[in-house]
Amino acid sequence: MPTWSASQYLKFEDERTRPAAELVARVPLEAPGRIVDIGCGPGNSTELLVRRWPAAAVAGFDTADTMLEAARKRLPETEFFKADAARWMPDADADLIYSNATFQWVPDHLDVLVRLFGALKPGGVLAVQMPDNLGEPSHVAMDAAAGAGPWAGKLASAGLARDPLPAKPVYYDRLAPMSRSFDIWHTIYTHPQAGPEGIVEWLKGTGLRPYLDPLDAAERAGYLDAYTARIANAYPARADGKVLLWFPRLFIVAVKA
Repeated sequence: MPTWSASQYLKFEDERTRPAAELVARVPLEAPGRIVDIGCGPGNSTELLVRRWPAAAVAGFDTADTMLEAARKRLPETEFFKADAARWMPDADADLIYSNATFQWVPDHLDVLVRLFGALKPGGVLAVQMPDNLGEPSHVAMDAAAGAGPWAGKLASAGLARDPLPAKPVYYDRLAPMSRSFDIWHTIYTHPQAGPEGIVEWLKGTGLRPYLDPLDAAERAGYLDAYTARIANAYPARADGKVLLWFPRLFIVAVKA
């Protein structure tokens, strides 16, 4: 897994929290007793859960110590623990398994989602959001820059950190038969940035991590220069001088039969 920086991630907290909030809003539960936030990060998504259901027992987990430290500072009365989403199983009393922008990093994540959903009690809800942006210029440029410099050897497998999401009907075929209700939708967010450097700064907190982590400081600077040049070409300035980062995301809310 890539290394994560809570401070880098939170540079774009409002934009990153928007899909988390929209996912929370679509959960059809009035008074869940037990909620788990998978891949809680610095706690911005967990805070939404605590606010909506203040009487619930909310817990969050992540693999990154830096994220858990930030989450505990943000929500000192909430339970946070370290765990791997690929192996974790919910307690029998879980009413809601929630995950914002985590499962795209989990190998064979659809199998994991089916397992987790199957472990919920009847009426329990699985609510998941995942970026669906590997085909966007922002991510295509990562591989192009990786293969076009002296760092190519170190980055030969960087693009394997994430698999493309399965087609939307595949999620339906695996999860809908287990569901009382099943909702899946796809949204493309638009994030204006002051320039291409803004897009790069955004992605330094997420998608670029597998490309930056293997490099030393000089290689990292060279790679970022090469990547920024490609981003500048792929995202031209608009009428007001800003550039637009298009960001597709996939949402699933399933209620277990």
